[in-house]
Amino acid sequence: MDDLVLRAATEGDVPAILEIYNEWIVNSVATFDTEPQTLEEKLVWFRETRHPYAMLVAEREGKVVGWACLRPFRSRAAYRFTTENSVYVRSDCIGQGVGTALMLRLVEVAAENGFHTIIAGSSGDSPASVRLHERMGFELVGVEREVGYKFDRWIDVRWMQKMVGE
Repeated sequence: MDDLVLRAATEGDVPAILEIYNEWIVNSVATFDTEPQTLEEKLVWFRETRHPYAMLVAEREGKVVGWACLRPFRSRAAYRFTTENSVYVRSDCIGQGVGTALMLRLVEVAAENGFHTIIAGSSGDSPASVRLHERMGFELVGVEREVGYKFDRWIDVRWMQKMVGE
């Protein structure tokens, strides 16, 4: 883990972020997107992620091996102290502590940026995501049954929550 560098993402990281995300789109139910995204789409998404929200990357030997973000949970003003997180790791780097390192820093950033709580939605078919969030102190707050349909099957979403600073 000593060779892992965590930092704020820059626009120059977006192609690597896109490559990681598109791999998860076509090979998993970790995201409910069903078609790979374009660089233009991901650039718009990146540019919309402004303070107090955040984009982080994990870099090893100068290559992005994972990314994480804090994004709006809902658009209404009363939700302004709540954020939703995402974490994605390059498939050949899973199990190497990249996701854990990103999540630890993401929780710190959420506190630094004034958030009260973080929400995480994990596919019922993504036990690694659920375990990661549990290790970070997230608690299950609800399950939406069969709300996603991908790869010819219905998929649940588990909603987890962490109060920041607790």
